[in-house]
Amino acid sequence: MAKVELLMPKMGESIMEATILKWLKKPGDTIALDEAVLEIATDKVDSEVPSPVAGVLAALMFEEGAVVPVGGILAVIETEAGTTVSPSPAVAAPAPQAASAPVAAAMPAETANLSAAITTKIESPAAGRFYSPLVLNIANQEGVSMQELENLPGTGNEGRVTKKDILQYVADKKAGKTTANAAPAVATAPATAPVSSGAAPAASVTPVASVGGNMEIIEMDRMRRMIADNMIASKRTSAHVTSFVEADMTNVVMWRDKVKKEFEQRYGEKLTFTPIFIEAAVKAIQDFPMINVSVDGTNLIVKKDINIGMAAALPSGNLIVPVIHNADQYNLAGLAKRVNDLANRARINKLKPDEIQGGTYTISNVGSFGNVMGTPIIPQPQVAIMAVGAIRKKPAVIETESGDLIGIRSMMFLSHSYDHRVVDGALGGMFVRRMADYLEQWDMNRPI
Repeated sequence: MAKVELLMPKMGESIMEATILKWLKKPGDTIALDEAVLEIATDKVDSEVPSPVAGVLAALMFEEGAVVPVGGILAVIETEAGTTVSPSPAVAAPAPQAASAPVAAAMPAETANLSAAITTKIESPAAGRFYSPLVLNIANQEGVSMQELENLPGTGNEGRVTKKDILQYVADKKAGKTTANAAPAVATAPATAPVSSGAAPAASVTPVASVGGNMEIIEMDRMRRMIADNMIASKRTSAHVTSFVEADMTNVVMWRDKVKKEFEQRYGEKLTFTPIFIEAAVKAIQDFPMINVSVDGTNLIVKKDINIGMAAALPSGNLIVPVIHNADQYNLAGLAKRVNDLANRARINKLKPDEIQGGTYTISNVGSFGNVMGTPIIPQPQVAIMAVGAIRKKPAVIETESGDLIGIRSMMFLSHSYDHRVVDGALGGMFVRRMADYLEQWDMNRPI
């Protein structure tokens, strides 16, 4: 039988590694073509990895909780067809590896030898705590003792020390910011330790300790930690500026109220305001294409495709941004179908990896929470994001041929955050004004 390697797929242009959440198959199991073999997680989405062939799962190369680089060998599948590809130690060795006997037995000889060599150069770890060969190798090269490792808090699965943790510790140690013989982190920071063997998975926010009578410590789940890192990175990268425009949404509101029942009967979809906002944003991008760019050093990459991200709140309280690719190629009914589908599957964690990547411009509907405006943070590597606020009835001046009048109008704030490194106030301001113009000039007689 031929052997085929199951590789870690590429999950996005900025994603270099993913964490194994759960193996759905075990060695010896029969696997059908495109059947899910394992669940993985990146900083953006959880996803399943399907088998590229039909066959029998011969070996697992990593345990659950391991962080594997893109292109790393996840498993070996035996099949009647296909070709054998020799495992590459340059790919397999650097990734965190499990220490259990079944997985170690399935490892390539080069990787197994590397693991054995590492463990002979550093003291054996204390019972109950696992260190990947990569972490042990870094510790050995940087002169980090096992006592220091035991006292080092980990951010990985069940408090494991990750590559990021050990590299940060080494950097802090060289800068004189650490104490080698500090008290073990598990004794002083219960928030990093698992509550029990039946603790909730990392994707849920679990109370882990009570401090005093009026406080409680809640550990950030994996997605919230990733969001925090991305938000800080964006603020460090882009020079954020926000421009505001108040738009008269009366025509849009009245038109939607008039057609929404017929729209749902004809297309089987509810007509929300989101596809209307996306359509207006697409038209404004076509008028001002230099908003649809990214920065690469001193170069601007002008995107020809218009891929609109729509920030969606999850039941957990976290945020995810599904992307409507080639949004300019959809009519309003097509946008409504796509918006509803992505939003529904985002809530149940069923988005595919390619559905949360490749965005060139993003819209965040803060009005759905009753907020009138906001100052959104730009999702990298984009250079702008629009927040739309709540639509509220307000007294406003109405200009007519016979004079100005005071009337009740449905008004909404648009908040446009942009990267002032490459988007000046004129462009950023004209863009949000143009989007408001498209909304204000909505045709009340427009057919659905």
